[in-house]
Amino acid sequence: MHAPAPALLAAVLAGAVLAGCGKSAPSGAGGNGSGSAGPIARVSSEGATGLSTKNTTRLGGPDPATDAAAVARAVYPGLTASTRPQAVVLVNEGDWAAALAASALASAPLGAPLLYSAGSTLPAVSSQALEAMHPTGAAQAGGAQVIRIGSPPTLPAAPRGYRTSTLAASEPAALAAEVARLAGRTRGVAPKQVIVLASDAPPALLMPAAGLSAESGAPVLLVSSTRLPAPTRAELASLHQPAIYVIDPPALGSRVISELAHLGPVKLIGSPAATPSAVANAIAVARYADGAFGWNIHEPGHGLVFANLSRPLDAPAAALLSASGDFGPLLLLDDPGAPGASLPSFLASYLSDIKPAFSPQVPPVRVAYNHGWLIGDERAIPAVTQAEIDALLEASPRAAATEEPSLPLAE
Repeated sequence: MHAPAPALLAAVLAGAVLAGCGKSAPSGAGGNGSGSAGPIARVSSEGATGLSTKNTTRLGGPDPATDAAAVARAVYPGLTASTRPQAVVLVNEGDWAAALAASALASAPLGAPLLYSAGSTLPAVSSQALEAMHPTGAAQAGGAQVIRIGSPPTLPAAPRGYRTSTLAASEPAALAAEVARLAGRTRGVAPKQVIVLASDAPPALLMPAAGLSAESGAPVLLVSSTRLPAPTRAELASLHQPAIYVIDPPALGSRVISELAHLGPVKLIGSPAATPSAVANAIAVARYADGAFGWNIHEPGHGLVFANLSRPLDAPAAALLSASGDFGPLLLLDDPGAPGASLPSFLASYLSDIKPAFSPQVPPVRVAYNHGWLIGDERAIPAVTQAEIDALLEASPRAAATEEPSLPLAE
């Protein structure tokens, strides 16, 4: 796993001291779930909150720009040549479709972190992260250090002093196709797999696609629930029957599914429920496998990324964690900031299902461990929720029963 930059690490370690070496939260730190005692740790200038536990690391702050900067600096501290990215992607935080499509550029070999602009300008936290990482330049992108992605009216301004390339289109589907072509050029081969999403579906149901795209390298292409846009059709046709993975299939009408099937074999990913919850949908994506494609996570020994479903921009911000370090799928928390809130039961069941366990025959030092990345400050994921996640990720003695726990199909 890549080591955080010193300032990030100092903030994390400070929180670990507050938390008693990660084993428990301090007295009065919101342990009743109310959050009335206030946040346990402040946000550093680099964007990492201070509270970490033995099985979780928190990255981010009060907004998507801070979250993206924290993730970028954790993966690319910029202290050596090998810890500097080739290129950094800039997207306007008001352009959800562009951010989602940009997730494919976090995959190997480019491995580009994402930073958000506010309108055309960079917030201080994004500017500081860009300067600290000092990208080396991506040969596959014409030597660009910065890749701007978006529609012309809201395209981030080119930062001074960096070689910059631009992907711009007025229509989300056309922009996603442009990103897909760039992703293919950086890999040196056209993709054989693509992820198709309905751009008019609820963003929370599409969030897991960011991590899956980053891990697999499969670009995101966009349709609507009732129409297959011409740029998407043309891109799929140019790929000559790629595997088409549709996340949240209930969002697409049968006509669109049928049209896609003429352009490549269609595979449906998501909860089987007619109206799936975002939490269940994310778990379905984490469990899905089709040969070598997909997370296929049914056992311990993995990284996991947790985000608040009401903050969709955190998914592209965190996508880099799905393509580096311990490679974790995105899991979602619904309304974690409500007083007395706890983990959704479906998510708790899934974490229990993949919880590490040891026995006299297999001691703790020989088991596979889980690790959780939490995105955002305590308004996104409260400290008490972090404590619940930590406990479910902890390796524990194996129960006497040998039956595997089962999960319901839908929440």
